[in-house]
Amino acid sequence: MPLYESRKYAENRIEVKPEWRDALAVGPDKVVQCIVRLIAGRADRKRPLRLAFDGWYNIDWPAINRALAQQASAAGLKVISKSIVPVFQSRDEIAAYKRSFTETDDPGFGVVNTEGHLADLMVPAAVEALRAELRAPAAADAIVVYGPGAAVPALSDAYDARFYFDKTRQPILWEMWDGKLVPFGWDEPKKDYAWKDYYYCDYHLLDRQKHYLLQHMDYWVEGIAFDSLKLLTRAAYDGIMQTLLQYPVKEVPIYQPGPWGAYRYRDLGGQFDVPGLECNAWNELAGPELSMLVDIGGETMLNMPTMNLMQYADKFLGRHIAETYPGLFPMDVWLDDGYFPKPTPAERISMPIHNHPGTDYVRRHFKEPLGRYETYYIAEAYEGANTWMGYKDEADIEEWERLCRDSKNLKVIPNWKDFIVNWDTNVGDLFLIPPGTVHGHGGNQMVLEMDTCPSIAATEYSFFTYDFARPSWDDKTKTMTGKPCNMHLDHSFDNDKYCRESWVKDHLRAKPKVIRWTREYQLDRYTSDPRMPFEIERYHFETRADADTEGKFMHIVTLTVGKAVAIRSKRNPKLTSTIRKWQTALVPACFGEYEFVNPDGGFCTVVQLRWKKG
Repeated sequence: MPLYESRKYAENRIEVKPEWRDALAVGPDKVVQCIVRLIAGRADRKRPLRLAFDGWYNIDWPAINRALAQQASAAGLKVISKSIVPVFQSRDEIAAYKRSFTETDDPGFGVVNTEGHLADLMVPAAVEALRAELRAPAAADAIVVYGPGAAVPALSDAYDARFYFDKTRQPILWEMWDGKLVPFGWDEPKKDYAWKDYYYCDYHLLDRQKHYLLQHMDYWVEGIAFDSLKLLTRAAYDGIMQTLLQYPVKEVPIYQPGPWGAYRYRDLGGQFDVPGLECNAWNELAGPELSMLVDIGGETMLNMPTMNLMQYADKFLGRHIAETYPGLFPMDVWLDDGYFPKPTPAERISMPIHNHPGTDYVRRHFKEPLGRYETYYIAEAYEGANTWMGYKDEADIEEWERLCRDSKNLKVIPNWKDFIVNWDTNVGDLFLIPPGTVHGHGGNQMVLEMDTCPSIAATEYSFFTYDFARPSWDDKTKTMTGKPCNMHLDHSFDNDKYCRESWVKDHLRAKPKVIRWTREYQLDRYTSDPRMPFEIERYHFETRADADTEGKFMHIVTLTVGKAVAIRSKRNPKLTSTIRKWQTALVPACFGEYEFVNPDGGFCTVVQLRWKKG
């Protein structure tokens, strides 16, 4: 699936202590110089300095090792670099370990590795042999062990210093799709590496090791690409992360073309001006798989995963979420582009007909901690704006299932509209989409989709039923010539709650209620369903509005009407960030009382997602 990023207006400018700012080394030469100085300045000149270079998948270890060897040699130092790969089990043994998570009867999903650690893939005797080797005398000034797992708990205390080389998620996916990912136990790309391996096993092993290293590392390194290496001391990294939590946080959005993709983005410019994007199905504005740009006043910005803030989950998300869903950032926000300049058939402009699973279902089938609970907020509506949701009261659902199974999305179902209800929509409409509700964005509208995220790996749990037997988007040719999407018919019908039109009308077409009105602003809260774990609220104002996280709720806020607004702390007005139209910010639970300030005048609407319990 193609992904595009846009960094426009995504910078987080924060004020940090000068010593933290000055601790940043930028570029491979300066990063390697820091490491060489560390080796040269070691207290015990009689033994080598023992260094761990741990990190995420696909760090450019060969380039790093070459640069280190060259600079060390120029300084009269000898460095021995050793890969962690020989400590791992054989490739066949690693593949066998993964099968219980990936080789299920389910082609669309796997089962999460909820308990595993990287040490499970290592040979204990090889780990002990490496420990002994690190303790033994050696004719070198430094020994470097590199690769994911280099500093697992059984080895961590054998090193004098531990480096963690970090990487954001999108480059990993691009490398995986291009057959360039180097997995555990390999020292070259595995061209047939399977996506299930990453989402259901490897990601979770990497994440647990990262969580451990963030607490035990001595240095953090931005390792997205060799040419953009950046290094921070542990103290500077921790100081920067804790300072970042005092501000609203903007993420780098991603844009994804798809078979229902549309063209409103071409009119918007700004952050939507993305080279190579030829249709825009949906954008992720906020969520766990995105990255952050952090400007600390130095010569360049840091680029790091948003999930790094989960080290302080109680301050970031609030104590209730942190304790109820450990390690999970359970919310995301999408913007579904549905504009077509000319009337276009529903079979082109609609999302697939699908539903989502609840918490019990994903725990039982996939060992995920939380189901997918969705909402559609209609942010713009054009001629023919519509949403598909629920079955018609008179629809024969058994016949619908028969037709879908017979089609398998390879054969057109001519009368599909006889079964699924179509709702005309307008700006401000909100659809509640609890698990098991058949639905789909119908096109000719811009949908702000605010959902739960069930997986720390951001696995998508949408059970497709029918996609109009249409071709999918081929991003290489920029045409609708790809293979039709795969369906998840067993999951979809097993999970379906068979909501009828009358039920949707009475229970899932939410209405806003004014809960606060002043001469400056109005705060609405939409009616909800008991199954939905979050609230959807709106602020309407011209100059300003008051808000408060109460120290326990993360607010995810999106500007849907207006040019730009500042989000400013009342405790310290210097703690501020500005979002533009169609941009989202994460307001950490610890932020407290704050205000929205409109510097340009004119009417503004900010739509807010927050958890119900705090």
